[in-house]
Amino acid sequence: MEEYFGNELVKKFEEMMENNDEFYFDTEELEDIIVYYLELGDFNYADTAVNYGLKLHPNSLDIKIKKLEILLEWEDYNTAKELIDELKGSSMENTDFLVCYAKYYSNLGNPRKSIDICKKALELKEEENFLHNFIADEYVNLGDPFNALKHYRKALKEDPTDDYALENCMVCFSDLNKSDEAIAFLNEYLDEYAYSEIAWFEYGQFYFNRKNYDEAIKGYDYLLAINSSSVGVYANKAACYEALGDYKKAISVYEEMLELEYTKAFTFYKIGLCYKALKQPIVALNAFQKSLREDPQFYLAMMEQSYIYEEMGGMTEALHFAREATHLNENNLDYQKRLAFLFIDAGKFEESLTCLKKLVDAEPSRFYNWYAYSEVLMLLGEYEEAILVLNKAVKTHHRAELYYQLSNCYFNLKDQEKGKEVLLQALELDPSLVSDMQKKYPFIKDEVKKAKARVKKKNSEG
Repeated sequence: MEEYFGNELVKKFEEMMENNDEFYFDTEELEDIIVYYLELGDFNYADTAVNYGLKLHPNSLDIKIKKLEILLEWEDYNTAKELIDELKGSSMENTDFLVCYAKYYSNLGNPRKSIDICKKALELKEEENFLHNFIADEYVNLGDPFNALKHYRKALKEDPTDDYALENCMVCFSDLNKSDEAIAFLNEYLDEYAYSEIAWFEYGQFYFNRKNYDEAIKGYDYLLAINSSSVGVYANKAACYEALGDYKKAISVYEEMLELEYTKAFTFYKIGLCYKALKQPIVALNAFQKSLREDPQFYLAMMEQSYIYEEMGGMTEALHFAREATHLNENNLDYQKRLAFLFIDAGKFEESLTCLKKLVDAEPSRFYNWYAYSEVLMLLGEYEEAILVLNKAVKTHHRAELYYQLSNCYFNLKDQEKGKEVLLQALELDPSLVSDMQKKYPFIKDEVKKAKARVKKKNSEG
């Protein structure tokens, strides 16, 4: 087929459609036009070409098979089945038909039937690489990596440059926990195809996943020698050096990567993390600032700046960047916790409530979320709100700390009876906390002796 651009047949067909003309095309020409649109993913135009083709050549099996291909793309399985039934008698020796027939059953979730049809197609000795990949994919759908591997290897034998088959061979070896066979297979392949980028990438990944970082680096270096513009490989190589604790070499690799990248924010961020690991906060901060200049909304770099400013004693800046980062990533609960802590540290208790409320809503099973939330409410004098929160909390967490807090709320609201009742529960649950709780909540101090006496009396009666 001609290139997409400058395709005279397609140009002629489109001009005809625009001008409502009718030109003659033979079946081969029409197939070329239909395939052009199918490869572009323009199924509406492909269907227009098919319908025009069937108008000119109503008995063309090849054009009808193209119609079947479009119906499958549109997931119109009822019409597809009607056409399959029509074509079956005359097209069982046609590879394109059998591929569509197999795809029909694959799309309907019947991989075994699909495999059977593909195996019939293999007897025709056409498209063997494609068919073995198709069969292998169906075995993957069946959760059968053993048979999938057999067919991916056959696909690779048909076309040794098939990156898809090569990658999936490695996936199957991994699923089968056959690491020795995997690396033997890969080494054998590399002996014959030493310039395969995918093979060297898989080699690097194989050893990276097994924490053999030095050997992984060798694989990535071979790949970069073949293609020095493989940006992602630099990141993998740098990650190896990070895992080895050699942050200076990691930085050097990331700096090489910067020369090739169009968007550099993440790489500057990674450089910043390396300098942070080297205990060089000022240089790290500079890298995070460069990251934000590249992408002003890159919240990872913002939060790292927050950590560094906190480490350097710049709590105002730490709070600023944590607030900005959390605003851009509100569902990150670690960010919400950090922001709440920084608000509390700055004495901005009211601002911390929004974060703490999100935490108890998102993680009600975590005791300390409730404890912190109610503590801040009490610091603000919001005792009634704190009681509502604590009554929810004690349904999940039968903890003495919450009952001490609850008693403090009631005493502050002058509800002595409820205060005494709840304090008694707290003392029964954990009397060892009472000293700390008395320091935190002076209102309960006078009541503790009385409550202790009640507990003692209750225990002696029991």
